[in-house]
Amino acid sequence: MFSHFFKVWIDSQYENPRGLIGVYIGEKMVRQHQIESSWTIDQLHIQPRASILELGCGAGDTMATILRNRPDVHVTGLDRSGTLVASATKRNRTAIAMQGASVLQGDLQSLPIQDSCMDHIFSIHTLYFWKDIEVVLSEIHRVLKPGGTFVITYCDGKGDVHWDGISTSVRDIFIPHSTTLGFENVTIHRGPDSRDYHTVAVTGRKTD
Repeated sequence: MFSHFFKVWIDSQYENPRGLIGVYIGEKMVRQHQIESSWTIDQLHIQPRASILELGCGAGDTMATILRNRPDVHVTGLDRSGTLVASATKRNRTAIAMQGASVLQGDLQSLPIQDSCMDHIFSIHTLYFWKDIEVVLSEIHRVLKPGGTFVITYCDGKGDVHWDGISTSVRDIFIPHSTTLGFENVTIHRGPDSRDYHTVAVTGRKTD
């Protein structure tokens, strides 16, 4: 019984890190997700002076990586966890002071961001926690500029085990609803394995 409740508590911490344990989990994810973070940045094909939104920015390391290499862009990080918003703000404090970055606390189903203001939106390892894929996709569509792009990175298995649930959600919900909203070129891309997890991204472009 105790082991079950402990697992539920740990899972909830990964979904919404809190307190000192949440800070530790945020930094642990920074170390663990270097490979897929770097690959995701490459998939963005960032345009000059672009405005970029990361959904579920965690401790803000991917934001910092982008800004080190592309000081001409503006990156906004959003996370539901106040603990990780504080970590991301601390990690990117110089860029924030220079108005090259901002960090917000909020829910993916109701983004605290104005319409049609982002050139690129990306997210890494949050798709498993989207309570309503259609609602989050509608918010992504609302916030992207015409011609803007999204990259949603996740894993669909580890080793010889394939995670049918996430693959089915992408195939049966994510891709059809993206098309209904008016996204074009919605495509699944296979990325590099990371710690034996199989990295995948689904990408798309908002029509002009």
